[in-house]
Amino acid sequence: MEAVQATEEEIITTLRLDDVQPTLPSVDKSTSLTDHEHHLNLEEVEKIIGYKFENKVLLQEAFTHSSFVAAEWSGLSYERLEYVGDAVLNLMFSREQYLLYPDLAPGPLTRLRAANVDTEKLARVAIKHGLYRYLRHRKPLLEEQIREFMRAMSDYPLHSNGLIDAPKNLADIVESTIGAVFMDCKSIDVVWKVFKNLLKPIIDPKTIKMHPVSQLHEVCQKNNLKLRFVDLWEEKHTVEVFINDQIVGRGTYSLKKEVAQNRAAKDAFDNMWNVIGQEKDKVQDHQVDNGRLED
Repeated sequence: MEAVQATEEEIITTLRLDDVQPTLPSVDKSTSLTDHEHHLNLEEVEKIIGYKFENKVLLQEAFTHSSFVAAEWSGLSYERLEYVGDAVLNLMFSREQYLLYPDLAPGPLTRLRAANVDTEKLARVAIKHGLYRYLRHRKPLLEEQIREFMRAMSDYPLHSNGLIDAPKNLADIVESTIGAVFMDCKSIDVVWKVFKNLLKPIIDPKTIKMHPVSQLHEVCQKNNLKLRFVDLWEEKHTVEVFINDQIVGRGTYSLKKEVAQNRAAKDAFDNMWNVIGQEKDKVQDHQVDNGRLED
C-alpha cells in the first residue's frame, strides 16, 4: 500500500491554523474517543504510513502519551516503543549513509545522521503527514505548541538548526511508530521501506547546515576573536553575545533557553562582520564554506 504524502508547503499553505484540533477534547471535559473510534483512526494511520499491522495494539500504544494512560487507558504509553524506534532509526540511517557515501569519514557521517534524526526533523515528519492528529494525550498546552511550530516552519523549509522550538512529543510519535512497525514485522528492511519516503526530505551533504553556535565559535576562532555568551534567560528570557567585549547579538525565547542561545548566535553571526572589520560578502563566503561536511 502506498503511503499518503504531501509536501510541507502544501500542509502549511492549505491547512488553516484554526483547523489544528486536539485529538481529544479539552482537558476539562470528561468525554474521550471510544475504542472503536480510535480503531478507525489507527486505520487512517496505516494508510498514511503504508503498512498494515498484524498486532493493532502496537500501533495503539505508539500513539498513546503517558498523560492519557493515567487518565483514560490501562495500557502502555509510547515510551517503550519510542526507545526501540530511536535505536532502529539510527541504525537505518547509519546503514543507508554508509552505503551512499563511501568516502565520508565517521565524523561527517555522524553529523549527517544527527541532522536527520533530531527532534525538529522528526517533528516536521509528524506535521507533514498529519500523524500529530492521532496522538492521544492530556497535555493542554501541546496544541498551541503545535500551532506555533507550524507557523515557524514556514520560515525554514528544511531545518532551522535550533532557531525554532519543535515539540518533542511530535518527534516521539514518529520514533514510536517506527518502533511499532519494527516490533510487528521484525525486519529493518521492511521498516526502511515503509519510512524512507515518509522521512523525506532527507538532509544530505549538500543541504546540511552548521548549527549557529558551532558556526559562530568556528568563525571567532579562525579570526582570533574573543567570544562570550551572557545568560540573562532567568530574568529576561534573553541571551546576549559579545565579541571583543562588544555586544553583537541577542536572542529571546521564553520557553527554552537553548533556542534563545541559538537565536543569539545566529544574530551575532549576521552582525559580526562589523566587529571583524571585513566585508560582509567575505563573512557570508565563510558561512557557505562551513556548511560542507569535512573532517
